Amino acid sequence: MNTEYHEPVLVSEVCEYLVTSHDGIYVDATTGGGGHTKAILETVSPGARIVCFDRDADAIGESKRKLQQWKSQLTFIHDVFGAMQDRLQQLSINKINGILFDLGVSSFQINNADRGFTYQQEAKLDMRMDMRSGITGVDVLQTYKERELADIFFHYGEERKARRIARKVVEERNKKPITTSTELAEIVRAIVGERHLVKSLARIFQALRIEINAELDQLSKALEQTTDLLHTGGRLVVISYHSLEDRIVKRFMKERSAKSKRSEDPFARQDIEIDPDFRIVTKKPVLPQPDEQRRNPRSRSAKLRAAERC
Repeated sequence: MNTEYHEPVLVSEVCEYLVTSHDGIYVDATTGGGGHTKAILETVSPGARIVCFDRDADAIGESKRKLQQWKSQLTFIHDVFGAMQDRLQQLSINKINGILFDLGVSSFQINNADRGFTYQQEAKLDMRMDMRSGITGVDVLQTYKERELADIFFHYGEERKARRIARKVVEERNKKPITTSTELAEIVRAIVGERHLVKSLARIFQALRIEINAELDQLSKALEQTTDLLHTGGRLVVISYHSLEDRIVKRFMKERSAKSKRSEDPFARQDIEIDPDFRIVTKKPVLPQPDEQRRNPRSRSAKLRAAERC
């Protein structure tokens, strides 16, 4: 089993857009194997500080091991990034100079059969990023109603045959529990056939993972917190890998970078113009260069967006 963490994507671009103060405080909201954190540490001065979040204990352990030489500059927090503001306040940190989100699942998690993230090998359908608590893939497949399953597969996986797959899941679980990745893969195969199987499997497994880990809710919650956390001139940098994430990030940046009008007095004749919270730095998403895409196939779907706190 390959348990290596993936090669970080858009490394130089992350440092270019994120680092505005070489002795500032930064947050890596998804430290993973520590690849981006390491690049940031090599860019900033010894006086800088980085707080590393990850909900996966294995990722925290790997980052600590890999980044041992910078331990005096690092603080590791085993928690969801939706809890970021509260956890930073516990460290007496109220403002930061930049925050990075590298979204999605790591290669380590995919390749670790015990985690059940992939359809490519036999594994129990766990899919929790934080193994301490929460529902598993088995729980979802066994307890959710057919309509709920169909909605998850359609909205989170954008799978066109979501209803038929959900119906088949219910039929099969009435015969015996669905507990492994291969059992779920066989159900999907029975509905979509071989021609579109790989894409449909990717969509269904993505949908389950998003539901189990509440990924989109956590992202929206964390993005809201960045407004209060970032210093003026501080940067928000997000790398997304599928359209659902990217849509949330794009909408947040667009809404928060537009001037708005609001009246605090319901009887006022004129609205008060409110200045934007952010200035969008990347007018279009930054994509990996062709040589990076060739070297690291995982980077092909990556999109980087950046905004600066006004």
